[in-house]
This record gives sequence, C-alpha cells and structure tokens, in this order.
Amino acid sequence: MTANRIHPLLIAFTVCVFFFLLTPLVIIIGAAFSDTSFLTFPPQGLTLHWFWNIFQIEAFRTTAITSFELAFLGTALSLLIGIPAAYAITRYRLELPSWLSTLFVLPILVPEIVFGFSLMKSITIGLDLPIFASLLIGHALLVLPYSVRVVSASLASFDFSIEEAAISLGCPPVKTFLTVVLPNIRAGVIAAFILAFITSINDVSVSVFLTGPGISTLPIQILAHMEQFFDPTIASVSVLLMLVTVGVMAIVEATLGLTFLTK
Repeated sequence: MTANRIHPLLIAFTVCVFFFLLTPLVIIIGAAFSDTSFLTFPPQGLTLHWFWNIFQIEAFRTTAITSFELAFLGTALSLLIGIPAAYAITRYRLELPSWLSTLFVLPILVPEIVFGFSLMKSITIGLDLPIFASLLIGHALLVLPYSVRVVSASLASFDFSIEEAAISLGCPPVKTFLTVVLPNIRAGVIAAFILAFITSINDVSVSVFLTGPGISTLPIQILAHMEQFFDPTIASVSVLLMLVTVGVMAIVEATLGLTFLTK
C-alpha cells in the first residue's frame, strides 16, 4: 500500500502563495535595518538606528500609547456589549427578529470611510464629545461585529441544557452565565479579543475622521510622518507592530496553546 503523493503543481502553488505573503514582510524587515537615510531594499549595511529613532520622536511615543489604550478599552467595551448580544441572539434566536444579527455587522458592511464620516458628524460634532471619547466609541463600534460573530460561533456549539440544569438547581441566572456559560466559551472570547484588538490598533479609515488637535493614533502618525520624510523609521515602526502581533500570539500559545482557540 503506497502513500498518496502530493501533486507537484499543488506544491508549486503553495510555494507561490507563501512567497506572495512573505515577500512584503521580508522587504519591510530588510528596509528597517538599512544603514541609509531613505527606504531601500536590499539594505545597504545594517543598523538599529531607525528603531532607536522611533523612541526619539515624541509623536510616535504619545500616539503609540493612545493607540494601545484605544485598542484595549475599545475591545473591552465591544466585548461588554458583544457577549450579551451574542448570547441573546444565539439563546433566543427563535424569539428575536432575524434582522437583529445583521444589525451588529453593519460596521463592516458599510465602507469604513463612510462609517468614519458618519461617526464624525454624529458623535464628534453632533454630541460634541471629546476627541478621545469619540475615538473610543468609534473603535468599539468598529470591532463590535468581530466580538458578536466570534462569540456567537462559540455559543453555537454550547449545550444550553447545562445552563438550564444549573438554574433548575437554584443557581441565579447571572451567576449561571458567569460560572457555567462564560467558562465554556472562553476560547471564543479570547479569539474575539485578539481579532478586535489587532483590528483596532491598525485602523486608519475611521480614526482619521475622529482624531483632532493633541490626540492622534499611531497609524495616522505614520501617514503624517511619510508625508514629510521617507526614511526607514516607517519600516521600523511596522516591524515593531508585527512583533506586537507575534508577541500576543506567543502569549496565547504559551498560556493556552493555539489549538485552544479552535475548540
């Protein structure tokens, strides 16, 4: 009995796909270490000067802090809304109208430029909210669909008879949700947090309408820097953002294991 052999064309196609995905990353990493005053690849000499230059520019430091604050708080707020919404949609899907689940995905169905402009008109101008509060609401609404969808997918495989059994034994509904339902869907919650956090920290289209004097985000600052300079600092910032993503996934792998997110 012979093992099935993989067709050479399939191997070639897979190699091409990986080459297409990895080549831009290799170029960015190489340009970040280039010992030149302009972006170039392959690098002409190696240096860490441009990474150090990031921390010398105050605008990058302040906007990075703002971006991480917005990503964390916006994701947390979206989960506070998204988890109960996903629970209601899944648990009472027969009683609730069918269009309700579509309502929560509107932020990703509407073009982000239109969505960002609408938020600017309704929140920043209409409600006259501070810039940071407007950004926080905008980021929370932007990532809300990911929270609802991912948690709903996790709840779809949950056996609600377990919850009913706990309630029938005298456990209050809220305590049942916190001690029975939530621990069983923690994989979906963690996956939703990671996806929403990464989406928020890299957002440009919505943030560009909600930023203002004194407050900006890191992606917006990157665009502003590129308008005046064309040095490898931009590539170095991109490498650091990639390292943040890899670091988040490494923490998940070390604590839970990546296969945990697929359960």
